[in-house]
Amino acid sequence: MNIFDFHKKKTSGSKITMVTCYDYTSARILADTAIDCILVGDSAAMTMHGHKDTLAATIDMMCYHVAAVRRGAGDKFIIGDMPFASYRKSLSDNITAAQTLMQAGAHAVKLEGAAGNKDFIQHVTESGIPVMGHIGLTPQFMHMLGGFKIQGKTVAAAERLKEQALLLQDAGCFAVVIEGVPAKLAEEMTQLLSIPTIGIGAGPHTDGQVLVLQDLLGLTLDFKPKFVKAFVDGHAQFKQGIAAYVQAVNTGEFPQHEHCY
Repeated sequence: MNIFDFHKKKTSGSKITMVTCYDYTSARILADTAIDCILVGDSAAMTMHGHKDTLAATIDMMCYHVAAVRRGAGDKFIIGDMPFASYRKSLSDNITAAQTLMQAGAHAVKLEGAAGNKDFIQHVTESGIPVMGHIGLTPQFMHMLGGFKIQGKTVAAAERLKEQALLLQDAGCFAVVIEGVPAKLAEEMTQLLSIPTIGIGAGPHTDGQVLVLQDLLGLTLDFKPKFVKAFVDGHAQFKQGIAAYVQAVNTGEFPQHEHCY
């Protein structure tokens, strides 16, 4: 998949599938699947490092994970998240942050919010860096939003989100993630925009969907938002495999002759 395929999928009505990924081994698995693209999200701060939110992510952390994913992802399209406040400094610092993510192996960057980001988006896209937007429930703004709450529930709030989506499109974003908004609003925004929308907690009518890999594999037990669906009970399967290994070692069934030099 390349940057132009996102628009082709929207116009053809073919859904875009995106998952998060943070490591080489998982990226190698995804490289052999039909997934369209990979988001190296700042959710790595929570999923891989155990922080309570995404605010702990840094450019160094994100580059570390982008580089690992790049080495395993084959020809998959990779979007690297710009972490908290990394694109709200001087234009020079902002460009350096985006440049560093791209040089680590990303094909595009993603940033949250619309207000105050238009000039930066225009500048980086004119510099050859594709940008994916992200509006609605934006985790980096959790303290401004009062926590992880559904956005766009009132008429005024819905209109503001539509304005933000158009701003991101006009600034040059090639796609936009819509998170945590009512399904009807997400559908209206998808129809409003000429660029594709990728939903998470935004209903079935967006141009695509994104989920955290660990969530869809059933590996996350302590954080289960309503919009998450586990497509396999990975936690149980991991435990079964480890229990079988422990039993085999304790009973002498492993290692056997074929495992020895």
